[in-house]
Amino acid sequence: APRARPMGTQMDLVAKRRDGSEVMVEIALSPLHDQGLPYVVAAVRGIGAYPRVRQALQRARYSELLTVFGRLAVDTRDPGRLIEQAPRTAVEAMQVPAAMVYLLEADNLRFRVASGLGLLPEQALGAFVANTPDTLPGFVVAKGEPFIIANGAQTDGFTIAPFYVEAGLVNALAVPLSDRGRPIGVLAARSRAEQAFGPGEVQFLESLGSLLATSLQRAHSDEALLHSQRLESVGQLTGGIAHDFNNLLTVISGNLQIVEEAAPVAQDPALRQMIRAATRAAARAADLTGKLLAFSRRQVLQPAAIDVGQLLQSLADMLRRTLDQRILIEVDLAAGCPQCLADRAQLESALLNISINARDAMPEGGRLAFKAWPVRELPHAARANEQSGTSPGYVAIAVTDSGTGMPEAIKERAFEPFFTTKEAGRGTGLGLSSVYGFATQSQGAVSLESQVGQGTTITLFLPSRQAREATDERLVDAASIPHGLRVLLVEDEAEVRAVVENFLMALGCTPTACVTAEQALALLVAAGERAPFDLVLTDIALGPGMRGTELAREAALRWPQMAVLLMSGFSSDLIAPTAWPLLRKPFSQGELAHRIATLLR
Repeated sequence: APRARPMGTQMDLVAKRRDGSEVMVEIALSPLHDQGLPYVVAAVRGIGAYPRVRQALQRARYSELLTVFGRLAVDTRDPGRLIEQAPRTAVEAMQVPAAMVYLLEADNLRFRVASGLGLLPEQALGAFVANTPDTLPGFVVAKGEPFIIANGAQTDGFTIAPFYVEAGLVNALAVPLSDRGRPIGVLAARSRAEQAFGPGEVQFLESLGSLLATSLQRAHSDEALLHSQRLESVGQLTGGIAHDFNNLLTVISGNLQIVEEAAPVAQDPALRQMIRAATRAAARAADLTGKLLAFSRRQVLQPAAIDVGQLLQSLADMLRRTLDQRILIEVDLAAGCPQCLADRAQLESALLNISINARDAMPEGGRLAFKAWPVRELPHAARANEQSGTSPGYVAIAVTDSGTGMPEAIKERAFEPFFTTKEAGRGTGLGLSSVYGFATQSQGAVSLESQVGQGTTITLFLPSRQAREATDERLVDAASIPHGLRVLLVEDEAEVRAVVENFLMALGCTPTACVTAEQALALLVAAGERAPFDLVLTDIALGPGMRGTELAREAALRWPQMAVLLMSGFSSDLIAPTAWPLLRKPFSQGELAHRIATLLR
């Protein structure tokens, strides 16, 4: 019963050509009735030319290549490999002669040809293209949506570049790349064939661009996390070094003060001058150590309510006298701006560091503006530093200059310690790193915005404090220290202990030195209920065993009439919140005398 019928219903039939290539086919069987011959004609027809089938095959190819690219995006951590692969995937999928990735530079003024296939010499790898509406990437970024050029036609004032016309690449499809709404580049494909790009191609290139942009965003986030972890690691290292160095500086500066007051030195002007030079060098070293501790967030802060407007006006007046006269200094204080809670000396130092950097960025003069205003919460990029549910509100203090600005590579490293773009001998690289450490340790944050040629803005976010009347501390005369004041000195470093003993004896005190807190506590307990000392002066970090804060707590419980003064060159995270005053190492004999007199008063 011969009859015509299709073959392979609901099956994908593939035939192989003589050259080895494969093609999808359909097969129809037809008997030869008229001739009465026992033959059947088998008609094998390629179906790839059918529009519906061609579109289905094209969608399948697009889907398969997107899957391959997506798998690569998941597996690789190298954004450069993805940037290089994207044009290859576009060329293979859409069967076009050229595709390329344009990435927007940090200054937003131009694009860089980051990768591509079929590139022309005029836009070779690494070439720059202006971010203006008369260039393809600039036009696409301005529109913010996919754009098709058909046969080089002019659209909305955009004209295809002449060298593309000469090469015959007069058809193009381009899609924008964005990172959380911010444009970062363009993915484009070019073709010589008319009507090469339709809705399917637009959807494919958008999907490919989305995968690429998401992968770049992830790589950027990973890099930011690694950068943060690197800063934290360096901070821990520098904090430990700074603590040990502070003890050394206490010995150096203390002995220099003692030697300076010796009779032979007092009679030799040249020798006094040399000792004073060494003392100034020790003071500079102490300042550098303080910046290291600030960066590592391990300096001891003494926060207080600060009138931001008064502080900025005072700082601006001082800078007008000391900075380049060609720099215009302005202060803008929002109405009702509250006080902030911070260490005044550290805040002044941070603003001064920022101002000096701004001056260096404006060698021909310019504008330096200070602005302060209240904010309810930290900016999104800094919320990791905010303690959930405990935000008291913040005061934002911004310092803006009209200087040269920073490229992206410098912005990424601006807060790293010892990183500087200044000439050798002109900077330590600790200015902004200490600002970063001070802000974060103060339960705040710092942000940096900069564009090349358009200046820089650095904003400090510090906890706000309800306005209150500040009581001015009266000047205390060191001579008010009673002669023979009994002082229990606890210090584990022998040379530091010797220096402090000499300071105390020079002030007319009677010191008793101990190496450990346990030894000091034993002396106190042996004396019974009556306090054997007028003052306990103890370091905080005393090696293994009890800390100075634990000794102070025991002393305050048993002998509340006995004064306690802490000293440290180390971390504030070792100190539980207490009312005990603290003396920072290294310190001078005058500073020690002032703190003791203030405490006894």
